[in-house]
Amino acid sequence: MKPPSTAVVALVLLVVVAQYAFLAAAAAGPKVIIVGAGMSGISAGKRLSEAGITDFVILEATDRIGGRIHKTKFAGVSVEMGANWVEGVNGDEMNPIWAMANGTGGLSLRTFRSDFDHLSKNTYKQEGGLYDEKLVEKIMERTDEVEESGSKLAGTLHHSGQQDMSVMAMQRLNDHMPCGPSAPMDMVVDYFQHDFEFAEPPRVTSLQNTQPLPTFNDFGDDVFFVADPRGFESVVYHVAGQYLRTDRNSGAIRDPRLKLNTVVREISYFPSGVAVRTEGGKVYRADYVVVSASLGVLQSDLIRFKPQLPSWKIVPIYQFDMAIYTKIFLKFPTRFWPEGPGTEFFLHASERRGYYPVWQQFEKQYPGSNVLLVTVTDDESRRIEQQPDSETMAEAVEVLRKMFPGKDVPDATQILVPRWWSNRFFKGSFSNWPIGVNRYEYDLIRAPVGRVYFTGEHTSEKYNGYVHGAYLSGIDSADILINCAKKKMCKYNVKGKQY
Repeated sequence: MKPPSTAVVALVLLVVVAQYAFLAAAAAGPKVIIVGAGMSGISAGKRLSEAGITDFVILEATDRIGGRIHKTKFAGVSVEMGANWVEGVNGDEMNPIWAMANGTGGLSLRTFRSDFDHLSKNTYKQEGGLYDEKLVEKIMERTDEVEESGSKLAGTLHHSGQQDMSVMAMQRLNDHMPCGPSAPMDMVVDYFQHDFEFAEPPRVTSLQNTQPLPTFNDFGDDVFFVADPRGFESVVYHVAGQYLRTDRNSGAIRDPRLKLNTVVREISYFPSGVAVRTEGGKVYRADYVVVSASLGVLQSDLIRFKPQLPSWKIVPIYQFDMAIYTKIFLKFPTRFWPEGPGTEFFLHASERRGYYPVWQQFEKQYPGSNVLLVTVTDDESRRIEQQPDSETMAEAVEVLRKMFPGKDVPDATQILVPRWWSNRFFKGSFSNWPIGVNRYEYDLIRAPVGRVYFTGEHTSEKYNGYVHGAYLSGIDSADILINCAKKKMCKYNVKGKQY
C-alpha cells in the first residue's frame, strides 16, 4: 500500500484543525442562536430561559421585535399593519394570547368584540345601493348549511389526508357553487366566509383541516379587534420582558442578547454545532440554532443552508401555502358611510372576486378619525402591492362612490398599504393549510435537522396562521431542543403518514 501523499496529509490536517477551531469558537459563543424576534422566536427564548438555558442570542433582521405583529401611526391613530384580532375567545379553554392581552397578563389592551351578525343589512351592489336583507340572509343561511355539511364530511375522512379535498370540492358535492358561475352577492358572501379568514380561496384550502377550525372549537367563536395605542405588539413585549432586560422608564429592550438589524443569510450545521453568517459578514457560532423565519422566507433564498436541507424537509416546506392578507387604511376629510349599531362591517359585491370586498368603519375604535379599512387577499394583494398607492386609492374611492351613489364621497387624503409579500423578511402574511397534507407534513416541517430547529406559526399543527399558534409553537419547538440539550433525548420521531 502506498503512503499518503503530502497533499492528502495536509488536507486531512486542515480539516482537523478547522474542526478544532470551530469547536473552540463555539465554546466561546452562545449555546443557542434564535433567528427571528417575532412571536414564536420570542416565545422560544422565554421557554429556553425557564429551562435554565439563558446563553443565547436573538438575531432579528428588522429594527424591532414582533414580526408580523406591527403597529404604525396613520391619520393620527395607531393601527395594526399585520395581526389585528385575538381570535378564539369566550370558549371552554383560555386562548393564551387573550390571557395576556385582557386576562391574568395584566396588559388590559383596548379591544372591541367584532360583530359580524349584521352583514345581511350591509351588503352593497356593485353599482350601488343595498341588496335586499332577506335575500342576503337566505344566501348566508345556505352557506352555513353547506359549512355544517362540510364539517361532518371532514370528520369521516381518513386522517392520512389521502381522502382530503378542497373546500370548493365539498361545496360542489353540496350543489353549492359560489365560486363558479354565480352572482356577485354569492361570491362576496363566500369570500367573507373563506378568503377573509384564510387569505386564499376555497379551491386551494383543505376541507379536512379547516372545518371545523380548532381555534374556534377550542377557544370560542368570538374575535376581538385590538385598537390600543401600545399596539398588539405589546403582547410580544410582554413575553420578552419576562426574560430580556428592559429599560424601566421606556420599556425598551436593552438586553445585549437581542441583535436588531441583523440579517441572517447563511446557516451552516455540523455534527458539533452551527455557524450563522449575517449579511454584514459576521459569523455567530453556537451549539444549536432555532429558525423562526416565516414560511415565505423558508420558501425564498434569503437564508441558505449548508449543507442543503434534506429532501424530506424541503418538500413539505413547499407543500404549504404562504398566503397574503392586506389591510388597506384610507383617511377621508368627512364621513359619508353609515354609522350606528350594526354598521361596523359592510360588503361590496363585485363580479370580480375579491375586488375591495370587506370594509370596516371605526366609529367605536377610533372615533372622529374618519378612517376606513378595506381588506384584500391573494392575487389582489399581489396586484396592489405592485402598483402605486395613488392608483389603489383611486380604485378604492371609485368603489365607494359606486356603493354610495347618493352621497358626496370625497377623495381620500391618506392611504396605508402594507406590503408583506414584497418584504423579503416576511414574503407573505401567514400560512394556509392546502389539500392532502396532515400532521405528518407538519411534523416534518417542525422536525430538527441535526442541530437546526424550526418554529413559527407554520409549525403549529392545530393553530397555524394565528398569533396563538406562533406563541405555542415557540414553546413546543423550544421543548424539543431542551430535551436534546439537557436530557440528551435528541432523536425526534415522526410517525408515518398513515398514523
